Amino acid sequence: ETELAILKGRVDGLEARVGELEATQFSTTTKLKAKTVWITGATNGIGDDAVGGADTDSYNAEYGAFSFSYDLRLGLKTSFTGKDLLYTRLRAGNMGDDSVWDGNGVALNKLDTAAPGGNGVEIDRIYYRFPLGDSFTIQAGPLTRNTEMMGYKASAYAKGGSKILDFFGGSLGTPGVWNKETGGGFGAIYSNKKQVEKGDPYFTVAANYVADSGEANDSNPNTGGFMTDNSEGNITAQIAYGNKQWGFAGGYRYGQCGAKFRTATEFAAGDKFGTPCTVEVNGEDERTNADSHSWSFHGFWRPEESGWMPSISAGVGASYLNGNDDWDDNTTKRAMASWMVGLTWNDVFMEGNALGYAVGQPQFVFDVDNDSNDDFVADGGYAMELWYSFQVTDNIQITPAIYWLSRPFGDDSQNVNGSYKSLGVFGGLVQTTFKF
Repeated sequence: ETELAILKGRVDGLEARVGELEATQFSTTTKLKAKTVWITGATNGIGDDAVGGADTDSYNAEYGAFSFSYDLRLGLKTSFTGKDLLYTRLRAGNMGDDSVWDGNGVALNKLDTAAPGGNGVEIDRIYYRFPLGDSFTIQAGPLTRNTEMMGYKASAYAKGGSKILDFFGGSLGTPGVWNKETGGGFGAIYSNKKQVEKGDPYFTVAANYVADSGEANDSNPNTGGFMTDNSEGNITAQIAYGNKQWGFAGGYRYGQCGAKFRTATEFAAGDKFGTPCTVEVNGEDERTNADSHSWSFHGFWRPEESGWMPSISAGVGASYLNGNDDWDDNTTKRAMASWMVGLTWNDVFMEGNALGYAVGQPQFVFDVDNDSNDDFVADGGYAMELWYSFQVTDNIQITPAIYWLSRPFGDDSQNVNGSYKSLGVFGGLVQTTFKF
């Protein structure tokens, strides 16, 4: 009798708690996963002055202040069957036109966590993903991202730590293919992961189409549209083979005129990266039929246990630009390239902490066609970053970091004496991440 009374009390308590949860629950189908990142730090221009106003005094006067900013992401994950996903993400921040962290000063300053400015809340993802049989996954939505439909990321860089620069982070050192295009689109992913033994390598094949978010929702076919000549559309594909310890991937992206290439040198970034949709000929705008073909190759390996040996991730990519005679006569850029190598040590000094270093050449032009027959171009430069992540708690991580951009203006940085030494940018920051 005593035991029954105790059990009855426990059941009554559980019923009360369940009733309270049902009354206050957000949704029976939706979960909230959130992250906010706070950035404190500054950049400083160092080196020789360059042609075109790219001098250290001007840079530091406009972009040299210490700043404190944030990024907030609220992800709503809804499932109706337990296997599908309706994903909606709300985002806010204050890294806008006045912040170097969003790619101001030089485009290569852009951080992987760069957020929209103005402290306004906006929806930056909304898509639906569902399985088709055991091997295929379909994803579609008005705000989806091509690199999130690749199926496999052949990189271990910053796993367990925090990504810093966008070039090394979400772009994987190859912004020609991994350009993170977001807009209206759809894609399919095939994987035989379920057909192999757990832990064994498997194949992944993915392909998707994404029109730029500013054009996909435009009803005027002369300025935008979905799957029109003015969509700034991207067709991206990848084939990969590997598991969690090692892997390789080859990627390809076709870009319509105006399609984005993400971060690059200031010289490469001019004129929509050399693929403008129109050029002026005899006072009139003429179509260029411009497009681009980009390739990338990635590979990574990481040790089975943490130790002195780091994980190694590498990527290399190239982009080739094309167009009609009007394009050929009025543009100069013909091809671009980039590469990176990233190292990550896990459980450094304390379990859960991580150390990372990356070096590479951000996207630069290596082939031009000038009317003067002088086709020499010196656009290449180097980027490096070093960081250490403290795992304060399961939900809080603090990452001090420094980075160096040797020639972010690229070929635009020829100085008055004709040499190619120029302004470089040094950055230092502390990135604090809260997950909840």
